[in-house]
Amino acid sequence: MADKKDIKTPSKGILVKKKEKKAEKAESKPQKEKEKKKVKDENVTKKPEKTPENPPKDEEMPQGNGEIAEGAKGPVKEEEFELEPMELPPFEIIVGDRMNPTFFKFQFKNVEYSSGRNKTFLCYQVDIQGGATETDGLRGFLEDEHTGSHAEEAFFQQVLAYYDKSLQYTVTWYTSSSPCAACASKLVEILRARKTLRLNIHCSRLFQWEEPEIQAGLQVLARAGCKLRMMRPLDFAYVWSTFVENEEDNFTPWEDCQDNYDYYDEKLCDILK
Repeated sequence: MADKKDIKTPSKGILVKKKEKKAEKAESKPQKEKEKKKVKDENVTKKPEKTPENPPKDEEMPQGNGEIAEGAKGPVKEEEFELEPMELPPFEIIVGDRMNPTFFKFQFKNVEYSSGRNKTFLCYQVDIQGGATETDGLRGFLEDEHTGSHAEEAFFQQVLAYYDKSLQYTVTWYTSSSPCAACASKLVEILRARKTLRLNIHCSRLFQWEEPEIQAGLQVLARAGCKLRMMRPLDFAYVWSTFVENEEDNFTPWEDCQDNYDYYDEKLCDILK
């Protein structure tokens, strides 16, 4: 028998290395199986992507605003477009025979605080005398938007632009508010230039009557010969029957119509005294 000393026994370090290699093989085997399964699943579930067809060179591409740009070759970025501000034309002076009843009830209401009433309605009646032949008078209404010429100035531009010094003109206005300072100044110039013209203004409300320049303008206008006074309930009824599409309905004064007239009449008398 061989001596036990002659039998070679593997060292402890070699046994440890063999165990580590076996462990690595055991770990790598399930990992490889997982990777094979993953690749197999991808091949089954993944669908081939369709390659988009290139659009023709002459194809029209839509812009950001929905219009078509000729010769566009790719998508248009929104940041390339800037909206330019649109210039709106000024509101034109509207001339007519009779106004809408809703406009009258709102615009001519003689309330103390006229919030939202950014227009001036002017009903006019012109009597002309002195000619060799009888001259027909004028009647109608104007409205503005306070953006261009005001209704007072527009009257002498569009309604009574022609003036004959041999004739006598009596002009009566029923306005939703009294003239501003600029209009009062222009009316004074017109009255001084047209010596045979008489102007009567009946106002529903006083426009910014607390402002010193407004008061000064009304005072100068009165000294130039213009007769200024506030509209009474009877005046509202006259405007309703003469200048409004009333469908033959009678005018019904709103609440405080008389009281508001008294209030404004007192203010106007204080300004003109």
